[in-house]
Amino acid sequence: VQLRETGGGVVQAGGSLSVSCTASGRSFTNYALAWFRQAPGQGREFVAAILSGGREYYTEPVKGRFAISRDNAKNSVSLQMDSLKPEDTAVYYCASGEQGWTGNFYYTEDYISYWGQGTQVTVTS
Repeated sequence: VQLRETGGGVVQAGGSLSVSCTASGRSFTNYALAWFRQAPGQGREFVAAILSGGREYYTEPVKGRFAISRDNAKNSVSLQMDSLKPEDTAVYYCASGEQGWTGNFYYTEDYISYWGQGTQVTVTS
C-alpha cells in the first residue's frame, strides 16, 4: 500500500497552493483520508480529514483557508490551500485510516494506518 503526494512548492504569503495524494495497493473508498503537517523543529500536527461520506474536519488555524476533497473513483485526496501564511510552511503528509470513531478522534494520529512520504510547502513573507 502506498500513498504518494504531489504538488507543494514555494509560494508568497497570501497565495494559493494545492497538494494531492493518490493511493495504490488497496481501495480507500471506506477509509478516512487526512492531511498532517510538520514544521521545522516541531512535531507533526493534524490539518484536515475527510470521511468517505464527505464529512470534513479542520484544525482551527486553517479553517476558512484550506479545503479538503476526495475522489473515491481515483482513490485520491486533495488539499486546496488559500491565503497561505508563513506559519503554514511545513512538510505535508497524506494519511489514511479506518473510520467509525467519534469525531474528536479524527484530529489525532491514533487511527492512521498509512502515511505518504510528505511534500514540502514553503510560504515566503
